[in-house]
Amino acid sequence: TRPGPSRRDAHFHLVGDGFAGSGGWLRLTGLHRWLAGFMLWQLGVPASALAGDLEAIYAEHLGKLVRESSMDAVVLLAHERVHDPDGTPREDLGSMFVPNDVVLGLAKKFPEFLPGVSIHPARCEALDALEHCLEEGAVLMKCLPNCQNIDFSDRRFRQFWERMAESGLPLLAHTGGEHTVPVVEAALADPRLLRFPLECGVTVIAAHCATKSGAFDHDHFNAWVAMLREFPNLYGDISAMVSLNRCGHLRDCLREEII
Repeated sequence: TRPGPSRRDAHFHLVGDGFAGSGGWLRLTGLHRWLAGFMLWQLGVPASALAGDLEAIYAEHLGKLVRESSMDAVVLLAHERVHDPDGTPREDLGSMFVPNDVVLGLAKKFPEFLPGVSIHPARCEALDALEHCLEEGAVLMKCLPNCQNIDFSDRRFRQFWERMAESGLPLLAHTGGEHTVPVVEAALADPRLLRFPLECGVTVIAAHCATKSGAFDHDHFNAWVAMLREFPNLYGDISAMVSLNRCGHLRDCLREEII
């Protein structure tokens, strides 16, 4: 008999602190430090890992969890730095940086990991970085526009989006509120800003289906639903939608115009 289809989860974040010289970093203060320890505890990783080689400890543990689960593989996500609109990196902003080469390397080491890269399209070498990631086997690109300061509608990014479309590399774009990592520009969480990459032909997955993360976030769910009717290359994912702050629209995702 033929094997069944591969079961994959396309939304798994890697965290690390650059302990072994990867170039990444992790800066946690106040509530975010407590939240990080709580999330590690939920995964079965001791909070003490925050003071050790978190990158290696987390990756090893995550690989074990995947092997013991019903999943065949997960897309392991890098995390880009915050940049100004002119492409200048802002080392003073953001709480973590996970370089693309880290997830590309882990995907070669662990068969249950698929590399999801993260590139700010305003970077001066963004196209070169994209080509490198494509050559190394990236399966998608993940961005958090409101946290990394990315305006998807910026016309300067046309060549970047067109190369993504040509290569078939999907864009997993955070949409809706966010409170796990610091927000730089909340308005960039609006899924309607995805119109430009969609028009360029990029397959776009709106992470969290544009639901709100906190009580006072704007709910963009219906705006995302309206865009589905216009763009056949637009999808959504239900990551984190079992949480209390997003679950209000989980059943709505079964509506006929969505599925």
